[in-house]
Amino acid sequence: MTDLSMPHTQTRSQSNMSKIALRWLLYVVLCLFALYYLMPLFVMLTTSLKSLEEIRTGSLISLPREVSFEAWQTAWSGACTGIQCEGLRPYFWNSVLIAVPAVAISTLLGALNGYVVAQWRFKGANIIFSLMLFGCFIPFQVVLLPMARLLGMMGIAGTIPGLIFVHVIYGLGFTTLFFRNYYVSIPAELTKAARVDGAGFLRIFWSIFLPLSLPIIVVTVIWQFTQIWNDFLFGVSFSQAGTQPVTVALNNIVNSTTGVKEYNVDMAAAIIAGLPTLLVYVVAGKYFIRGLTAGSVKG
Repeated sequence: MTDLSMPHTQTRSQSNMSKIALRWLLYVVLCLFALYYLMPLFVMLTTSLKSLEEIRTGSLISLPREVSFEAWQTAWSGACTGIQCEGLRPYFWNSVLIAVPAVAISTLLGALNGYVVAQWRFKGANIIFSLMLFGCFIPFQVVLLPMARLLGMMGIAGTIPGLIFVHVIYGLGFTTLFFRNYYVSIPAELTKAARVDGAGFLRIFWSIFLPLSLPIIVVTVIWQFTQIWNDFLFGVSFSQAGTQPVTVALNNIVNSTTGVKEYNVDMAAAIIAGLPTLLVYVVAGKYFIRGLTAGSVKG
């Protein structure tokens, strides 16, 4: 008697083999892409650990024959050989002093704005939100002159509070957009029930909405921190000596023409400047996508 199940078993086996082969092919392709995008970081890291003599005589992608952290020390503290130069350390802390308050303030204000626009409907709410959304697409260069004029009138031009103010204002449209899109997914009946129970505007926000906002807060913090830390145009336009962020200092180090060009110092300085945003994405990157899609079902 013929076993009719054999052809089906073979077909299923072939199908499983095809799926496994495609999966491995996908893994190989992804690994190649990962290597392609990680190669510049690898070159930067290895170059920063080499001496100048080894950089001149060795291969670009070779591992250092002797690991040296002298370039990192030079990039951080400015202990240059034979010349007087300033490292990234004071400017790094300037960026911290700018980014942390600006992220906190813009996130809080964006949460309040999104809460009002999404849950407390009033006449002209859509127009106000559209105008704030329009502000997200205004190029940096357009606001340089009026912002410089405003900072001068306020007496905070060239100061760290002035840079904090600039980043809060420019980031407010994005943070409002994030929180508004998230809060529209929360049932309006929840707000109505809280109002019936006697809860006011701030009580509903602090007790109900803010505890539910962790995913979108993570998104906003990552977005704002990355934008503020990596900013160069505002930093070079609205700062002065002593208040410049790390990106401006990095540009000064890389473009310095005094003495011998120290590529290992340049690479170490670039890694130091980019390390905070890299760590933020490594630690909280998976929550970024979750938060972006958390409010996409409604609204």
